[in-house]
Amino acid sequence: MTQSLAPAACPTAGPGCARRILRAVAVVSCAPYLALKAAWAAGSHVGIPEGSSLLDDRLTMAVINGLSILLDSAVIVLALVLTRPWGLRVPAWLLAFPVWVATGLLAPVMAGFPAQLVVRAFGGGGASSAGREAFLDEWVFAVVYTGFIAQGLALGGLFVLHARGRWGHVWRGRVWDLPVGSVGPAHRALAVAATVLALPPLALHALWACGVSAGLSGGRAADRGGEFYVLEALYVVFLLAAVTGAVLLAFRRGRALPVAVPLSLVWVGSGAVACWGGWLSLASLGGPADLADRATPLMNLAYAGQMLAGLLVAAIGVYHVAERSARTARRAA
Repeated sequence: MTQSLAPAACPTAGPGCARRILRAVAVVSCAPYLALKAAWAAGSHVGIPEGSSLLDDRLTMAVINGLSILLDSAVIVLALVLTRPWGLRVPAWLLAFPVWVATGLLAPVMAGFPAQLVVRAFGGGGASSAGREAFLDEWVFAVVYTGFIAQGLALGGLFVLHARGRWGHVWRGRVWDLPVGSVGPAHRALAVAATVLALPPLALHALWACGVSAGLSGGRAADRGGEFYVLEALYVVFLLAAVTGAVLLAFRRGRALPVAVPLSLVWVGSGAVACWGGWLSLASLGGPADLADRATPLMNLAYAGQMLAGLLVAAIGVYHVAERSARTARRAA
């Protein structure tokens, strides 16, 4: 592991070169987004058409742009941590948490943007496309989302390579190999609580994905189209993935499955619903000037519910990793 991270020359097909290539892709793919956000924070309107709602509240836009710059800059930092020898000395929680957040924020974009392109190719963009053109110029979405997809693939590849050598023991074997005695009532209670909390946002996103407008703001309902339905359907998928992974781990269901399956569901599902739920909740606090565009109580309920459910599911994953790591350490001692 240490040799593969060393800066010395390596064979073209070697793992060290693979990491370098992925690191370069991760860093370069951040450039367009960071450049746009920096320009907007400085007052530029590049890519923002006249009449866009982004120009209504400049203070809120400046705060969101600054936060976005910090989040995307973290991708560059993570790419360095995952490819340098000193990254092996970074505490597990200090590395895993930002990667989990990055996974949660990027996974819906990586799945949603290609699906939206397919929908639009078959004429299903509808009102959502028209509304989006007034929000930002079309080229902005193509450039930024393509960069996000490249970031997600590169950062995900780097983390898998790093984690396989450092923590590979936590996902080895099958579910039936996991010690039943390590799962207590509190563990199962977390899974049940996460499932209950996930039900309201799951129902709301499913209804909105099926075309029901109840609970949506007037502006959001008017802008619905194929792309909107894709995003709502994805929220349903990620919520189901998170809850399924939590139940599999907490109740030892699907015993023939590799442990990596429920852990992957927990990691990606909890990250997607928790991080996007938190981001949308934060974005709704400022609120646009137009009342028709403000998040309704039911929209806020969906965002808050999925955020809390995702955090509980993530806690189950943390418990599993910590417990299995402790058992491995005890056996080694």
